[in-house]
Amino acid sequence: MKKWSYPLAIVTLIVFFALRLTYNSDMILSFDKKVAEILFGNRYIEIFHYIGEPKFVVAVAIILIVYLAWGAKNYRGMLFVVLTFAVGNVLNQMLKKWVQRPRPEIEDQLTSFSFPSGHAMSGLLYLFTVAYLLSENNTKARQIQLWIGAIVLTILIGLSRVAGARHFASDVLAGWSIGYTWFIICVLWYERRKRLFKPKN
Repeated sequence: MKKWSYPLAIVTLIVFFALRLTYNSDMILSFDKKVAEILFGNRYIEIFHYIGEPKFVVAVAIILIVYLAWGAKNYRGMLFVVLTFAVGNVLNQMLKKWVQRPRPEIEDQLTSFSFPSGHAMSGLLYLFTVAYLLSENNTKARQIQLWIGAIVLTILIGLSRVAGARHFASDVLAGWSIGYTWFIICVLWYERRKRLFKPKN
């Protein structure tokens, strides 16, 4: 990871707590309303929520773990996937229960809490994890392609939740923020373990 990516995780953690403390403020409520007015009902964006669905994420996790086990022989990478995918999801559920923000009021709304967005958080975690692991030992051009793809899809998954009125925009920003912070924590663990167990010549 680039050196700037680590202090950025501190910034995103601060953003998360700032949103946690202010999501009921007039400024954030106005922001949520304006973004909702722009995106609500956009079917082209809303369709991207499918690649953030739990079943899809689990399928990606299984495929990635199988690749890491039999293809790359990267067993620490397998645990890295568990930390980002599974533990990240548990963290999201804990945060939802801690904050207990109701979702937008629409017909047939989901019954779970809204803050932070699970799709935004898990979408970032699984897409960044895939990009990070597949970027190892790859060409610079391929690394750039992987990261651009991960970032674009992460954004679209998050926006799809606002387009479908399943979340407020601030929920999505919070999901991205805490998701990125958790991702970097996992990366720090992975890279430290990688250095410790690097074969000595």
